[in-house]
Amino acid sequence: MATKLTSRQKEILEYLHKSSRTTGLMPSTRELQHYFGFASQTAAMSHLRALEKKGVIQRVPGKARAVIFPEELDREEIRDIPIYGRIAAGYGDSTAPEPEGCLSIDITSLGGRGKNETFALRVRGESMIDAHICDGDTVILEKREARNGDIVAALIDGETTLKRFISQKGKTYLQAENPKFPDLIPTDELIIQGVMIALLRKAA
Repeated sequence: MATKLTSRQKEILEYLHKSSRTTGLMPSTRELQHYFGFASQTAAMSHLRALEKKGVIQRVPGKARAVIFPEELDREEIRDIPIYGRIAAGYGDSTAPEPEGCLSIDITSLGGRGKNETFALRVRGESMIDAHICDGDTVILEKREARNGDIVAALIDGETTLKRFISQKGKTYLQAENPKFPDLIPTDELIIQGVMIALLRKAA
């Protein structure tokens, strides 16, 4: 027997699904409050509790935005991925920055290899616009060896950037996807921090 939802509960559930599909993130209670015009965040939380009681969502205690759908529980590769803003020099070592948050996502559906460490990065700037990567996008990256042509987050001479990895004719460098930006040729070091496997963009 199907769970009977009120019209408002159906609207909220649809909004949760849409947000998850388009951004990879669940909306916060504040975002729910503003979107539906609730008087307070408490009202938004009450609606989430009601949806949870009816079994159409599950919430993970102690985690912000941690709402999952029951149909996702059988998917073994659902994983919480840390989201970083500006990646500090040396990310991947003991100096890794604190994440801004996390998103729950099915790694294998994105082409990830499942066992590799994965993280997300907020994109800043326009150096990759010809690869359809825009300012404000979120990229999902996997820690593994880069191949020629991969888009990577890399530490080059102490600065972290998102570019295309080029290795040919004995020459290795990072290539921008915008003619206004020059190629980056390392003078000292080039460390690949992650290889891009997916792109998330918020709906306009």
